[in-house]
Amino acid sequence: MKFYRLLFLMICLTCLQVHAAAQNRIVVFQTDFGLKDGAVAAMKGVAMSVSPNLKLFDLTHEIPPYNIWEAAYRLQQAASYWPRGTVFVSVVDPGVGSQRKSVVLKTRSGHFFVTPDNGTLTLVAESLGIESLREIDEKLNRLKNSGKSYTFHGRDVYAYTGARLAAGTISFEQVGPLLPNKVISIPYQKPAFQSGILKGSIPILDIQYGNVWTNINDSIFSLLALKFGDGIRVRILHQDKLIFEGAIPYVASFSSVPPGKELCYLNSLLNLSFALNQGNFSEKYRVASGPEWSVEILKQP
Repeated sequence: MKFYRLLFLMICLTCLQVHAAAQNRIVVFQTDFGLKDGAVAAMKGVAMSVSPNLKLFDLTHEIPPYNIWEAAYRLQQAASYWPRGTVFVSVVDPGVGSQRKSVVLKTRSGHFFVTPDNGTLTLVAESLGIESLREIDEKLNRLKNSGKSYTFHGRDVYAYTGARLAAGTISFEQVGPLLPNKVISIPYQKPAFQSGILKGSIPILDIQYGNVWTNINDSIFSLLALKFGDGIRVRILHQDKLIFEGAIPYVASFSSVPPGKELCYLNSLLNLSFALNQGNFSEKYRVASGPEWSVEILKQP
């Protein structure tokens, strides 16, 4: 009899732990709204009205307008550092009011992403994995008396649903109907090593300094078997058009080269990056970022 009681308690505890994964009360907001008006404050007000015990944080509200790709990158950059059960509300939604789906993604890491399914989930779906995907049922999960508003789903649908999920007002199953485990994905050059050449993309710039970040991580980069001081041949392309080509040394830090000189290094995410010491690489060579930008790298003879 004691065995069955213990088993029952263990099952109950497991169920509570699973349910609690959506109830750590943390909501992280990301938008392209900026902070010049009251849009972000309205979203947070909706969340606090759901539960004043929520903990609200900002990832960024400075995504360039309509830039879905950058929204996808910033989510991937930050999400894995947040506790299991964190709810991310990301609203970069140039198709607001259209037929794009409003969804909540639960990743295998136990994080939740409330967003339009318009490409925003491209990178977290790959890196964190898709455990389950549900479409938001707006009949149940929409701010009261907001039905006549068609252009602020960030407030009326996403902030409201994200807050309810984080607070435990609803379970993940109550978000809405189950969808196939597939999200809208933006195509880009994934890291690859082919015939001695490393290929990848430039997902983002280190905007403050103009450094160029690639998606080539340290494990793939190690296939070139370089040591500090070795040179690499770098080609940067935009839609297959050559923008930059040159030899750059691989170094540990910026001070390894004189001011104004190019360098190749591993950034804080351990991804291959290019920079000018105390200069702006992207500005000098007119390099930008996004899924249409790619790089090719080989070891300098």
